[in-house]
Amino acid sequence: MSKKTEKRSCESSECRAEGIYHFLEWLVTALASTLVFIVFLMQVYRIPTGSMADTLKGAHFRLRCEQCGYRYDYDFSPSQYKMKENVFPNQDLPIRKECRCPSCGYAYRVWMREKDPLYHQRVYKGDQIFVLKCVYQFFEPNRWDVVVFKNPLEPKINYIKRLIGKAGEKVEIIDGDIYINDRIMRKPPAVQEELWMPIYENDYQPVHPEESRFNRHPWRQPFENVGASRWDLGGRERPFFTLEEKDRTVHRVQYNPQIGNDFRAVYAYDPPDFIPYMPICSDLMIRCCPQMSADSGLGCELGKYGRRYQGWLHGDGRMEIVKIGAGEERTILAEGAAEIKDSFQWKEFRFFLADHQLVLEYGQTKLIYDLGRSVEDAGTERHIWPEAAILGYGTVRIFHIGLFRDIYYMNTDVSDPQRPILQGGEGNPVILGEDEFFVCGDNSPYSLDSRWWNRPGVGNRGRTYRQGIVPREYLVGKAFFVHWPGGYPVIPGFFRFIPYVDGMKVIYGGSRGWDVKEQTPAAAEKQL
Repeated sequence: MSKKTEKRSCESSECRAEGIYHFLEWLVTALASTLVFIVFLMQVYRIPTGSMADTLKGAHFRLRCEQCGYRYDYDFSPSQYKMKENVFPNQDLPIRKECRCPSCGYAYRVWMREKDPLYHQRVYKGDQIFVLKCVYQFFEPNRWDVVVFKNPLEPKINYIKRLIGKAGEKVEIIDGDIYINDRIMRKPPAVQEELWMPIYENDYQPVHPEESRFNRHPWRQPFENVGASRWDLGGRERPFFTLEEKDRTVHRVQYNPQIGNDFRAVYAYDPPDFIPYMPICSDLMIRCCPQMSADSGLGCELGKYGRRYQGWLHGDGRMEIVKIGAGEERTILAEGAAEIKDSFQWKEFRFFLADHQLVLEYGQTKLIYDLGRSVEDAGTERHIWPEAAILGYGTVRIFHIGLFRDIYYMNTDVSDPQRPILQGGEGNPVILGEDEFFVCGDNSPYSLDSRWWNRPGVGNRGRTYRQGIVPREYLVGKAFFVHWPGGYPVIPGFFRFIPYVDGMKVIYGGSRGWDVKEQTPAAAEKQL
């Protein structure tokens, strides 16, 4: 071999060795960066149970009502199949407990068909989420954040809940709402949107309404004309309401909770065993998309604690929030104007009452009226059932009609309404000390959280923490994104590696300072 050839061979060997060295250097750097990223910045968690449903789901069935076609998720409970906790099956399984459509109320009794493989359902994994770790070492937690923390009763286990109370605060749950220092706490808009739950959606109507399994009776339209009202309520082929009158007489259709799903704090994700014992939720929303002429008007009415409020959109663009007094006396609480370019444009119209606040929306235009933040500002007659109605005059057509309720934080046992929660119930508030937090699950009836912890928390070296609180040092991080919802296989029984894209979402939490400002009704009116 010539010296020239030998030199080239050595250079080539040196280049290969240098390339391998640089590759190993890059690999070690990448692994180190990943380790730092996982340990200090971000971690992936799989949701094991349904205590945060429907915001975050554990292992579940994805169902579609066989009558109206409404899609909803239903909890998978391993114990019903004699499986160990948190076990995930690869095979399809029958549903062994009754579930109920959250829109039409149809009872889906698939256990009667357990031997028929056609009625076996696929089980989907719990949502997989990204969690920002160590964020609370640099920033204070916000109320309504979805937080991961070490369970004070079993610190080796991580829990995920929504942060409700912060250090130094007095926490009290009254009629489903959160009160901090005797003032109701309002949810930020993004969180509120996440927590609305369906009572009825008119776009989904049964194919066989004559069956008797719609809340134990045949189905019929739950919105009903009142008195001489002349709304045409359409039907399955025309799922919209129409009013065609020449005068300005107001015509009214009212939701009948004795026919449709009622106003109880029921979760479609849970078995409906305890529906008759669930509390009534009086924070409601009506939504629709209207078309109307310039001399017409559309309104929605909500009743809470015996008080009635209306939100109106008139054909000329005027918007009003009105209180209806004795003898139908009208008191305008707030006024505004929306832009209506033509009668056939599609914009969403919503009127809701949540957390002692009235909100009227049409497209991007919004009116807000504050009823006050003290316990009695919204009324005291809690025994009176809420009401929901749609009003109109002239020529109006409305599409995509829906009725929804707010989240309801329960302060009694789901199976025994006479048994109050252990911490934070009405008349039994929790006063948090320094570095103490109070958490609740979004699936309030089936969440083991601060309300129900029955013994002090466990700390290091024999230390204990107060019953019902999460200490600051047990906060792991903030959940912020569902990146792998569910998961299903291409081939049944094979590895489930495909996520449901429509379930990917940001997990909305608190907004700094959102619930600090307080507005009196007079101040809110002045602002509008």
